[in-house]
Amino acid sequence: MDHTCDSAAERVAGRLGFSCHGADPVVSFRNPFDLADGTMAALELLIVGGAVFALVHAWRRWRRDGDPVNISLWFASVVYLAVIEPPLYFPGWFGLQDHVGFIFSHNVFTVQFMYDRLPLYIVAFYPAISQLAYELVRVLGVFARRGPLVGSVAVAFACQVFYEVFDQLGPQLRWWAWNTANEKINQPALASVPMNSMLLFASVSFGAMTYLVVRLVGERDGRGPLAGPRIGRRTLVAGAVTPLAMIVVSAPSGAFEGHLGIQRAILGAELAAVWVAGILLLADAWRAGRSGEGGAVASPLFARTYPALYLGVHVVFWLVALPAYLASTGGVTERGTPIGSLWYAALCSVAATGMIVAAHRAIMFRRTAEPVRS
Repeated sequence: MDHTCDSAAERVAGRLGFSCHGADPVVSFRNPFDLADGTMAALELLIVGGAVFALVHAWRRWRRDGDPVNISLWFASVVYLAVIEPPLYFPGWFGLQDHVGFIFSHNVFTVQFMYDRLPLYIVAFYPAISQLAYELVRVLGVFARRGPLVGSVAVAFACQVFYEVFDQLGPQLRWWAWNTANEKINQPALASVPMNSMLLFASVSFGAMTYLVVRLVGERDGRGPLAGPRIGRRTLVAGAVTPLAMIVVSAPSGAFEGHLGIQRAILGAELAAVWVAGILLLADAWRAGRSGEGGAVASPLFARTYPALYLGVHVVFWLVALPAYLASTGGVTERGTPIGSLWYAALCSVAATGMIVAAHRAIMFRRTAEPVRS
């Protein structure tokens, strides 16, 4: 058996329609018009283009506006990816086979890295979604009014609602597949999506990373503006330390391994806490926008356009998937792919729309009060 393609990886890859044997260890390329699902190339374009847009925006925020948080958060997201993803793809390499096991496999997209396990769009997804969430929360003035900790909680909520619109859809469209045999990690689940993933990857990681970046890079330390090398070092620390927060938050449910009912209740309560905090902060931002609290926000072009584009394209993806979703039996479509939770994705879409509308109101109000550059 290939050491990069054990029996579990081979089985999951087979369900997605490809073989994990003989993959290039560095990079491989495929025809974007010959992928497993017609939505895959469009998804790549949306996410990779968003990451590039976010990088340009982050550079301008740093060099023109003197704020290094965006650029640090962009690269911290990539550092976090480099730390967290390889053990998920190859648990045996890191001595985690008995503790974690094989969790999931991405499908093969146009550009793949690491023995076909890591699509380029996933590398781009982390900085794209972190910038999307951070910019919405920043534009809403939560960081300015409430500080780094509360602002990072708002980012965790923003990531939850934007991430889960994507996360609840991916398995049905064969963007990836979960290893259903791994009940230790992938249960309990909401429809086809493990609740651990919903909490830890879609909220805790981004909230913790944002807090670390804002504290390490965004706040002055009495020695004047941070120079590039110091920003780089602190960015590395923020990205590398983020998984520790995930370990801490996973401990309560992890203590009841094998008791799925208790684990579901704990994870549900933690997710509910994210929602309650997020809705309260969104309501507070809406009220602050109406009363004119907060100053002008520089460079809001990314916040004005990309979150709405991201959500709009995913709504189209859901409409494409809806007929097969409605015709599914026992949570599985006629193609044999598992469906996500439509009600939860719809709830997330409503919340994401609320954040976008609130951010646009804040931008428009501040533009009338003090013209800002785009």
